Amino acid sequence: MRTVFFAIILYFFSTIVFSQNTISGKVLDNKGKPVAGANIYIDGTYDGTSSSEKGEFSFTTTSTGNQTLVVSFLIYETFTAVIDVANYQNQTIKLRESVNVLDAVVVTAGTMESGDKARVSVLKPLDIVTTAGSAGNIIAALQTLPGTNNVGEDGRLFVRGGEADETQTFVDGIRVAQPYGATTNNLPTRGRFSPFLFSGISFSTGGYSAEYGEALSSVLLLNTQDEPDQNKTDIAFMTVGLGLGHTQKWKKSSLSVNTAYIDLAPYQVAVPQDVDWNKAFQSLSGESVYRYNFNSGIFKLYAAFDASRFDLNQESINTVEKTRVNLDNNNLYINSSYKGNLKGKWQITAGASFGFGQNKIKIDSNDLENTENAAHLKFKLRKSFSDRFKLSFGTDYFVTQFDEQFADFNSIGYHSNIAALYTEADIFFSKNLAAKVGFRLSNNDLLEETAISPRLSMAYKVAKYSQFSIAYGDFTQLPNANYLKFSNDNKFESEKAAHYILNFQFNKNKKTFRAEAYYKNYDNLVKYDSESPTINSSYSNNGRGFAKGIDLFWRDGYTVKNLEYWLSYSYIDTKRDYKNFPKQATPSFVADHTISFVTKYWISDWKSQIGFTHNFSTGRPYDNPNVSKTDVTKFMNGKTKSFNNLSFNWAYLLSQQKILYFSVSNVLGTQNVFGYEYARNPDSNLVYNRREIVPTADRFFFLGFFWTISDNKKDNQLNNL
Repeated sequence: MRTVFFAIILYFFSTIVFSQNTISGKVLDNKGKPVAGANIYIDGTYDGTSSSEKGEFSFTTTSTGNQTLVVSFLIYETFTAVIDVANYQNQTIKLRESVNVLDAVVVTAGTMESGDKARVSVLKPLDIVTTAGSAGNIIAALQTLPGTNNVGEDGRLFVRGGEADETQTFVDGIRVAQPYGATTNNLPTRGRFSPFLFSGISFSTGGYSAEYGEALSSVLLLNTQDEPDQNKTDIAFMTVGLGLGHTQKWKKSSLSVNTAYIDLAPYQVAVPQDVDWNKAFQSLSGESVYRYNFNSGIFKLYAAFDASRFDLNQESINTVEKTRVNLDNNNLYINSSYKGNLKGKWQITAGASFGFGQNKIKIDSNDLENTENAAHLKFKLRKSFSDRFKLSFGTDYFVTQFDEQFADFNSIGYHSNIAALYTEADIFFSKNLAAKVGFRLSNNDLLEETAISPRLSMAYKVAKYSQFSIAYGDFTQLPNANYLKFSNDNKFESEKAAHYILNFQFNKNKKTFRAEAYYKNYDNLVKYDSESPTINSSYSNNGRGFAKGIDLFWRDGYTVKNLEYWLSYSYIDTKRDYKNFPKQATPSFVADHTISFVTKYWISDWKSQIGFTHNFSTGRPYDNPNVSKTDVTKFMNGKTKSFNNLSFNWAYLLSQQKILYFSVSNVLGTQNVFGYEYARNPDSNLVYNRREIVPTADRFFFLGFFWTISDNKKDNQLNNL
């Protein structure tokens, strides 16, 4: 019996041994070099091994027939193949480098990003508000970047030869129809959004994604925080008003609220302004973000309101008496969005926004009221088919209704519906070469037109820390509301622009260098034949123009301990034949050369951060009718003197959570001139008189006390100053 038992055991043992198959080969990279430490195994079994220093491997398996062989290693794409285990010996397997590694190429032409999630960040969220001279204004901080023009009498964002309304603002991917506060002629406005609720910013100066439309020059993408770190309360006492903010966290949700009351009347008494106020600027504003985290996505509800008013007497060269302007502005913006993951590596983004803006303006004894209601619906799907190919497609729907009533005249306005479809593919040929290809199809019922806008960008990594990018795109946009409100009596077309961009970027050890050359071609710009656009003007889309230039950016936060600085330079050559221009000329908001130098230094012994910002630009063009009325070739040939502004700020930590903050703009008191207003008619000597358009004050002083009350008793508002 014992002999029979051992015979059975020997039979089964020999069966197992002789039925095993040997899998062997070598693992190489795409350059033919051996890959050591790669994991090689039969899927669904425990049979496998690791490659040797020479990339060689060998193991046995009891599996039979066709099986799936898997080869994986951290920085390479996982290799899978169906093999016949009985005939897989001495095989060579080549692995491709993964395009998801940190040093993979990133398409950056025309785009500057900030935030911890940005792969290549030229600014951090902290920079938006600690830049001297920005006064907590996102737009003012962005004006230290290349590609922007600092138009001091306006305050909005002018990008690469484009007017301010050619830049669109988006919050969490949803458009903001009224991104700026109310103002009047030659008084600068501010962006409506405080920086406190945003975690990152993407500022595209051109060539941006097919996902975004209705912008000729630029898009500004503001992303709200996904998740606050803790419960906290922020309190601010300022020379211009008060601020209060609170964040509350729950298990799956959170709510952040900020409110501010601004009243410039006390400040005007202490620091007189070159403005004849009847009632100084006042505003009450607030923002909130509610977040709810689902198992596979996040929902956000963002809401902002702003109510502001002022009353002033405005000087003009064309009137003996000053013109009284009394303005009340009310604005509401609501935005909801959802971003989540679906089965099969699909990602969904959906959202909607509604914006309401109302201006009630009394000009002497005449009343003017305009109201804009705007909505945006968005739906987008994205799928990663592999590490090397990602496809997104979606749809947009924009609704805008604008109505204006002046005195006893008939009301004017327009109602526009724009439907758009877009698709875009991200293609990674290798970790050194990538492309983004897409197009946008839009239909405008007001203009009765359909437009197709292709977009293309590519990037090639020439070294570990350096890469080149190129971008091309066609862009369309509705004409300005100041023209469209007369659309009942006029036929308009969309304005058009084509962008061509070449970019080089270096990024290493908190050092960033960007150089970008661009060319923009404008077509279908609106022209009219009167001094200003009116209901009786004759309009056409016969305008055209171009903009070309070079932008340079250098940032260093590594060389000197506790010191960060950046230097921006822009050169632009641009001309337009639009509005009532008699010929193609450079617009008055463009300076040929612009330089910004920003520094921030932390002094531990003083418990202080100090900063300086110096802005310089060459003179801007203006039209002198004393010359151009007799010789049209000299239209817009005048130049203002160069612009100089040195600003300073100082943040002092009274304690861990209490900060005293001081800033002053134009420290040197430079007498800057933004341009000239000329009389419409000559005097008795046939001379057109003029007056200078200058800042409302030589300097702006700010003093604030900021107090944070948080769970960890360590957080403060230094990041928000």
